[in-house]
Amino acid sequence: MQMAPQMGYDRAITVFSPDGRLFQVEYAREAVRRGTTAVGVKAVDGVAVLVDKRITSRLMEPKSIEKIFQIDTHIGAATSGLVADARILIDRARVESQINRLVYDEPIGVETLAKKICDFKQQYTQYGGVRPFGTALLIIGAEEDRTRLFETDPSGALLEYKATGIGAGRAAVMEVFEEKYREDLKMEEAIILGLEALNKASEGKVEAATTEIGVIRLDDRKFFKMTEKEEAEYIERMKAQAGEKGEE
Repeated sequence: MQMAPQMGYDRAITVFSPDGRLFQVEYAREAVRRGTTAVGVKAVDGVAVLVDKRITSRLMEPKSIEKIFQIDTHIGAATSGLVADARILIDRARVESQINRLVYDEPIGVETLAKKICDFKQQYTQYGGVRPFGTALLIIGAEEDRTRLFETDPSGALLEYKATGIGAGRAAVMEVFEEKYREDLKMEEAIILGLEALNKASEGKVEAATTEIGVIRLDDRKFFKMTEKEEAEYIERMKAQAGEKGEE
């Protein structure tokens, strides 16, 4: 039986179709679109990433689901899509970061690291016998007097944002950011705005047990993840503010 001509471009090998499409890359992007929602927000004094972990069973231990990772003391990342693929990229990023410290005796630049990860991802769109990584990363970091927020695509494309989202709720998240993001946001305001975006994307189901928040403050340039108690306090403040606005 003769295969339809276009079906040859829809197999495991990543090659261009006659109309210039890479189907395997598009499928990898679809894996990201089906993933949990992650957002990143820059403030004047820091940057944060927030993730809705989407617990599918009450029998699951929420702490066992990790979607935010530390790469270096001044760099962190959040993921959406295939978490197993993301762990490979995180390990690669950690190695690149340590190589930079050993060779140059200084922390790696946030943009430099993001580009290295994107170069690595791009290789998996170009050679036979491999598939693209089915994950997107939000990479945050601090260097000198500014913070950075990058989004990496399964194709290896790299974009820098002031605020953005990836995953299933991206459209709802971007709608909130387009309407309410300001460049003069303080760190606490940025976190609450990120939670508001997550809350809209999850249709009001944001809870401390199912949310992860990673933060870098500009004063010390150290990445850390908030405790569940700290997350609960921010979520309560976000819902209180939303309630106040609803009563107006």
